[in-house]
Amino acid sequence: MDEPLSDAARTAAHLARNAVDCLPRGALAERLAQGRPLRVKLGLDPTAPDLHLGHTVVLTKLREFQDAGHVVVLIVGDYTARVGDPSGRSVTRPVLSAEQIDENAETYRRQAAKVLRMDDEHLEVRFNAEWLDMSMEDLFRLVRHPTVAQLLERDDFANRFAASEPISLLELLYPVLQGYDSVAVRADVELGGTDQTFNLLMGRSIQQAYGQAPQVVLTLPLLTGIDGVQKMSKSFGNHIGVTEPPGEMYGKTLRIPDELIGQWYSLLLGSDPPEELGPRDAKRALARALVARFHSAQDATDAEAAFDLVFVDHELPPPEEIEEATVRSQNGTAHLPAVIADAFGRSRSEARRLLAQGGVRIDGEPIGAEVLDVPSADLDGRVMQLGKRHYRRLRVV
Repeated sequence: MDEPLSDAARTAAHLARNAVDCLPRGALAERLAQGRPLRVKLGLDPTAPDLHLGHTVVLTKLREFQDAGHVVVLIVGDYTARVGDPSGRSVTRPVLSAEQIDENAETYRRQAAKVLRMDDEHLEVRFNAEWLDMSMEDLFRLVRHPTVAQLLERDDFANRFAASEPISLLELLYPVLQGYDSVAVRADVELGGTDQTFNLLMGRSIQQAYGQAPQVVLTLPLLTGIDGVQKMSKSFGNHIGVTEPPGEMYGKTLRIPDELIGQWYSLLLGSDPPEELGPRDAKRALARALVARFHSAQDATDAEAAFDLVFVDHELPPPEEIEEATVRSQNGTAHLPAVIADAFGRSRSEARRLLAQGGVRIDGEPIGAEVLDVPSADLDGRVMQLGKRHYRRLRVV
C-alpha cells in the first residue's frame, strides 16, 4: 500500500503540475519541507521589444509560486542579452545595441505586470548587470568551474561543432553567466521552458561550485506559435504579443491550426477545450478568453463583434485561409497601386484601374477611387480584397 503524501509532497505535486520535468525527483518537496519561503527564479532576456503569449506560460507558473507565499525573482537579463542565448540556434544571434536592450528591458518589466503582482513583497525584479558587470578576477573564478567538454554536451553546441560551424567563445559563456544568476540571487528553484534545460542544470553546477545548495529545476512546455510548426517567437513571426490590440489578439488566435486547440487551452487557460464545442467555436471561446485576460471582458466582446462585422457579415474567408503578403512603406505612407502590385502580383496600371472601378476593399469596405496613398499603419494586419475571390492579409515593412 502506498504511503500517504506529506503536506510538502502534496504542495510540490500541485506546483509542479503541467511541468515537463521537476529535477531532481523529490527535491522540490524537500525544499518545501524546510518550512520557509523559497526563492524562485525566472530569467528573461530582453532581446525583443515585447513579451508574447509563450512567455506567459512560465510567468503564470511563477505567479503560482508567488500566490503560494514564495519569493519570486524575475531577472531581466540586460547583461546576458548582450551575449545572446544560443538555445536552439544554428548561428550566432545578432548583437543588439545597449540602447535597444535597455528599452526592451523596461518594456518587459511593465508587461510582466499583466501576469505577476508587481506591488507585492513576494516579488523581486532584478537586472543581471548588477552582478555580471564583474572584474576580470571574478570572471576568472567563475569560468574556472565548467569544462569545455561539459559545455559541448549541449545539443546545439554539439551539432554545430560536429558540422564544423562556428561557435563563439561568447556563446559558450552564456549558460555559465545564466548559471551565475542563480548564485547571485541564491535561487532555490529556477523555472524555464524545455529549451532551457541545459542552462538551468548549469545553474545547479555553478551553485555547487560556490558552496550553495543546487536549485530545483522546473521546466514548462513550449507554446507552439500560430503557424502550428515552431515554438512561439518574435523571430519566427508566429507570435501574439501580450499588449497587441484586442482585435489583433482575437483574429490571430482564430488562425491557429485545429490541432493546437488543446495545447493552447491547457498552457494558456489551464483547462481543456469545452467538449460541446467544435473547433471553430472552441477557437472563438479561446480568443475571447485571451482578450479578456490581457485586456478586458468588454474588449473581448468588442473584438468578436468587429471580427464578425468584417469576416461574417462581409463573407470573407476565415483568417487561417487568407495568405499574408509583405508590402513596402515609404516614410509612413503606403501607395495603394504599389501595395496591390506587391501583394497580388498585378501591374500598377491594372491596380489603378481596379481602384477606379471600386474593385478593392479593405476589411470588406470599398476604397474610394480617388484614394491612392494611405498611412501605412492603417493597412498593417488588415485584409485587402481584390475583386470577389482574391484576399491578402497585409504586413507592412
